[in-house]
Formats: sequence, structure tokens, C-alpha cells
Amino acid sequence: MDQKIWQDAVDFHGHECGGLALGVRAAMEAQKRFDIERSHDEEVVCVTENDACGVDGIQYILGCTLGKGNLIYHGTGKFAFNFFDRRTGDAFRLMARDKKEGLYGREYIDFVLSAPLEEVFDVSKPRIDVPAKAKSLKSLKCDVCGEKAPENKMRFMDGKVVCLDCYTDYNRGW
Repeated sequence: MDQKIWQDAVDFHGHECGGLALGVRAAMEAQKRFDIERSHDEEVVCVTENDACGVDGIQYILGCTLGKGNLIYHGTGKFAFNFFDRRTGDAFRLMARDKKEGLYGREYIDFVLSAPLEEVFDVSKPRIDVPAKAKSLKSLKCDVCGEKAPENKMRFMDGKVVCLDCYTDYNRGW
């Protein structure tokens, strides 16, 4: 593991931790498997199943971001990352294995960054399909607050077009 890359990822994230190490290691595996340094557009997509520290490692190392549309949050709560290479159709999923007994702090970080991949992650095929490419959507104005939002985030309520903040869900307990 290149210590400069690790330190730059720590600087980006704000602190050194095992979660960041898992994200950095996952991103570096995607670089290796897909033969790419950084995703400049949407060549590589990461669907993260968590919103924890490791996601910053993915962003910093691989260049997947919410803004480009190639970092997508799929909230299962699992410490798993799904990677897709749009150029080749290759894909894989990394699920963090249970933490090694007795390893804490820097020892755990060093283990994550240097151990054989199969000791750190379970490797499998993604359980989801490659997401569609990002696209521009028409913005609609909320009839309640007047703010605009993309059409796929608007709802109808009482005959009005409303944003998610103004929408009140109606259900009868089921």
C-alpha cells in the first residue's frame, strides 16, 4: 500500500479508521480488476450498500461521486460495495468479512490494506443490475412551497404537484 495514497485518503476523509481502509481497499481492487485509475465520467459505477466511512475511500481513490451519477447509495446497511465497468460489462461485489479478533486501530487498518483480498472481503457477483446512466430530468415547481425539484421526486396531492418536503403520505395503516 502506497502510504501517500493512504495519507491523502485520510486527509480527504478527516481521520484514520478501519472503515476508510475498507473503502480504499475496495476501490483499489476495482482499479485493478477494471484496469482504470479513476472514473472520469461514468465508466465505473459503485453502488454502495452503506453510508459509512468507506464510501469516502471510494470517492477519493476511484473518483465515483454522487454528482457524476456513478456513486449510488442502496441502503441495505451492509458494508458492501458493488462495482460495474460500463466499458466491458464486468461487475463484482465486495462484502466486508467479520473483523479479525484482536485487531484494533492501526493493526486492523494495516491488515485491511495488506492482507489477501479473500481475508478482508467476500467476493461475489452483484445482486443488482448495473444502474442506468444519469440523465437530466425536467424540474417542476412545487405548488405549495414554490421550490423546484426533478420530476421523479414530485408527487400529486390534493390535485397539486408537490415536492417531497411538502408531500403528506396517506395510508390507512398498511
